[in-house]
Amino acid sequence: MYELQPVLDKVLERIKAHEIEEGKYARWLWQNQKADRELGVNPYGCADAANMLYMLGHFPRDIEAREKWVRTMQDMQDPESGLFRERTHHELHTTAHVAAALELFDAAPKHRPHAALKYMEDGGFEGLMAGLNWNTPWPHSHRGAGIYVILNLCGEATREWNDRYFKWFWDNADPETGFWRKGDYFAEGHAPIWHYMAGGFHYLFNHENAHMPVRYPERIIDSCIRMYREGGIHKNFGRVAGFVEIDWVYCLTRACEQVHYRYDEVMQVLREFTDTYMDFWYTVDWEKNDSVNDLHLLFGGVCALAELQRVLRGHLRSDKPLKLVLDRRPFI
Repeated sequence: MYELQPVLDKVLERIKAHEIEEGKYARWLWQNQKADRELGVNPYGCADAANMLYMLGHFPRDIEAREKWVRTMQDMQDPESGLFRERTHHELHTTAHVAAALELFDAAPKHRPHAALKYMEDGGFEGLMAGLNWNTPWPHSHRGAGIYVILNLCGEATREWNDRYFKWFWDNADPETGFWRKGDYFAEGHAPIWHYMAGGFHYLFNHENAHMPVRYPERIIDSCIRMYREGGIHKNFGRVAGFVEIDWVYCLTRACEQVHYRYDEVMQVLREFTDTYMDFWYTVDWEKNDSVNDLHLLFGGVCALAELQRVLRGHLRSDKPLKLVLDRRPFI
C-alpha cells in the first residue's frame, strides 16, 4: 500500500504556484532553452488547473469564482473560427481540451466551432481520418479524437454522426495490435508500437465516453503487456510526469474491463509499474523538476495516479479519492 496524500499535497502547491489570479493560470513558471514557451496566462494552464482541482476534490464552489474561470477560458476563443490556439498543440487538441475543462463548470465555449463543422458533412470526418499521417499516430490522434470532443461538447454532434465516427474505428482497427489504423503502419521503420498505443488512448477514451466497444480489446492488452515486459516504451517511462503513463495504464485497464482477458497479469504489471512510478513521485524535486512544473504534464501524471487508485483498490490511499476527469467527459 502507498500513501498518496503527501504527493497530492505537493500537487496542490504546484497548482497554487502557477496561479496568477482567480481562474487565470500559467502553464510554466520559467522559460526553456529554446525560449518558445508562452509564459503568463495560458489555455493549458487554466484548463489543467481546473482539471486537477476537480480530480483532487478542490474544485471551486463559489459561483462568482466559477464565473471568473469560465470567462477567462471563453475569452481565449477565436470568435471567427470558434477554435482555441496554443503553440504546442494542434488547434483541434487545444479546442477540445478547453471545451472539456469548461464542461466541468457546466459551461461551453461562447461561440460555435465554425471551423470544425465541415467535418460533419458527408465524407468530412472520413476525409480527416484518411488525411492524418498514420506514420506519426500520436500527435495526429489529437485531431481524430479532438473532433469528436469538440462536436459533442459544443452540442453539434448528432447520433448519426457519432455512429459514423465509431464505425470508422471498428472498420479500421488493427487485428494484430488492437490499435489504429490497420495496414502496414506497424512494420519496422515506422513509429514504435507505443506511439500507436499513445495515439490509441485518445480514441479509447472517446469509446469509453460513448460506452462503445473496441473491436480487439484482447490485442490491446497483449500489446500493452508486451511493450512493458520488453522495455518497448521510452526510457523515462514511469520516471517523469507526463501522459504516456496514463495512456498505457488506461489502455490496459479499460480494455481489460471489456473482456477480462489476462486479468491477473494485467493487475500484476500494474502493481509492478506502480512501484517504479511511486518512487518517482516520492523523490522528485518539486521546486526544480521541469515536468512537475509544467501544469499540462503534471495533469497527465495525476490522471495516471487516479486510474491506478481506481483499479488497484486499496493500493494507493488518499484523504479523498481521486476522480478521473475522463469518467465525467472525454479528453485530456
